[in-house]
Amino acid sequence: MFSDNLKALRKKKGFTQEELAVRINVVRQTVSKWEKGLSVPDADMLLRICEVLEVSAEELLGGETKTEEKRDEVVWQLARINEQLAVRNRRARRIWRVVGIVLISIVVIIAVLFLLNMHTPRSGAERVIREQDAGDMEYETEGIALKEAGFAKLGGRVMSITEYPE
Repeated sequence: MFSDNLKALRKKKGFTQEELAVRINVVRQTVSKWEKGLSVPDADMLLRICEVLEVSAEELLGGETKTEEKRDEVVWQLARINEQLAVRNRRARRIWRVVGIVLISIVVIIAVLFLLNMHTPRSGAERVIREQDAGDMEYETEGIALKEAGFAKLGGRVMSITEYPE
């Protein structure tokens, strides 16, 4: 209702959004938000708009208020709507902030895990132990290296060959 009236009255006066914005000391995007119904002006701004467009608040708001009490009620309702929009905008900003923090945390955790994984030695068949003993013999697998060193692996446990059941 207000948004449609504002747009119609602005065009009737021959003002662009930019021209109206300059006359009431706001940015053009603010006028655009009012005309799209995304926000509403506060009571003081409403009075400035009425002065520039040379209309009454009743005409701008689209109501047929005749008494001072009804005008006060309209101004009060406008202030309440403005506060509700402000609360909703704060809530949305808070939600996006939390989402951003969670996403950044996930990226940091993944990066740390990736870096830790790069520096962790591989085990089992992926790891090849190359050791040389006194006879310059090179061992290519973990099992041979363990056996030559006097150890054996049984069920994932490394034992001394003396403990190893044959």
